[in-house]
Order: sequence, then structure tokens, then C-alpha cells
Amino acid sequence: MPSLFRRRSTDLVDEATGSVAEATPEPETAATPARPRSYTPSKKDLGVVTPKRGSSQRRTVVEAPSNRREAVKRARERQRAERAEASAGMRAGDERYLLARDKGPERALVRDIVDSRYSIGTWFFGGALVVLVGSNGAMPLIVRQVSNLLWAFLALAMIVDGVFISRKVKRLVRERFPKTTQRMGSLYMYAVMRSITFRRMRIPRPRIAIGAKP
Repeated sequence: MPSLFRRRSTDLVDEATGSVAEATPEPETAATPARPRSYTPSKKDLGVVTPKRGSSQRRTVVEAPSNRREAVKRARERQRAERAEASAGMRAGDERYLLARDKGPERALVRDIVDSRYSIGTWFFGGALVVLVGSNGAMPLIVRQVSNLLWAFLALAMIVDGVFISRKVKRLVRERFPKTTQRMGSLYMYAVMRSITFRRMRIPRPRIAIGAKP
């Protein structure tokens, strides 16, 4: 009894606080639900923030034409753009824009054969113009005779040049495309017609230089 009365008030407060702490249970942490092995964490779980798309990356919304005139104008602009794209693709030799006569690897090889050499046919139209002027009845006889000789020379040179081109076309096409279904006569004519066209006016434009190996 004497010891009870001699206990300090602070000891009594500590005992009361300890008993309350023992009586109050600690809060349990929320249990994390079990996840299957095939679970893939999302960006939110990983703390990854998806960047917002800039204004330049957003899809551009094209406004509908307000009237018929505006619709016709847009259609014409679209057609001009398509024609310009087709023309550029044709000159570049893109198979998507080539005409039927220019399509195929055999035709491309024929073009390279013609473009890799000088052709007499290139001067055919220039010589024909000179012959046309010189054979005029108002010209002196000597001029008309020279014009006739020039015309005969051009015709003979064209035939000889065409024979050489055709022989080379036949040899290379047979070597590189032994199973080709192209007719040789069609390829010969294609080569001759390209040979009499000025180099700068050829479509598709030449892709190899003169003297290069086709």
C-alpha cells in the first residue's frame, strides 16, 4: 500500500497509454490481388505518361466546298496535280505511270541499248528538213540533185543503223530474258522509233550515258 501511494502521476499516465495502444489493433495494409503470369502492366501501372500529340501531327480536316464552283475548282486542281505526277513518273520510268508500250523489263533494256549509243536516226528529221527545202522547184538544179543524194544517204544510213540496233537488241534480250514472250519484231520497231527521237525528248528519259554498258 505505501508503494502504491508513492507512485508518481506520470507512471500512471504511461500505463494508461500503453493499455490503450495494446487494445487498439494496427490497421492492416490492403492486400494486393494476385495477378496471373501473363498479366502485362499498363503504362499507368508503370508510371509512363503518354505525350500529347502536337498540332502538326493532328489530322488535317478538309472543309467541304461551300458551293458548286468551289467543288469544280478543287476537282480541276486535283486533276492537274494527278497529271503532273503521272507526267513526272512517266519521264522517270516509273512502271506505275508508263504506257503499255513502255512497260516491261525487255522494253527497259531496249531503251538502254538505244540510249547508250549515237544513232543516225537522231539526225533524220534535221536532214529531212534540209531535203525538203533543197528539193523545192525554185532551187537551182545542183541544189536539188544534192538534196536527192542526201535523202538517199539518210535512207540508207537509217536502214543500216536499224539493222545494227536490231541485232544488238536480239542478242541482249535473248541472253538476259531467255523465256521472254515479247515479239522481236515489236522490240525492233520500238528501238528504231526511239532512235529517231532527239535524246532530250525521249520518254522515259535516258537513264544511262552514251558509251555506258546497257
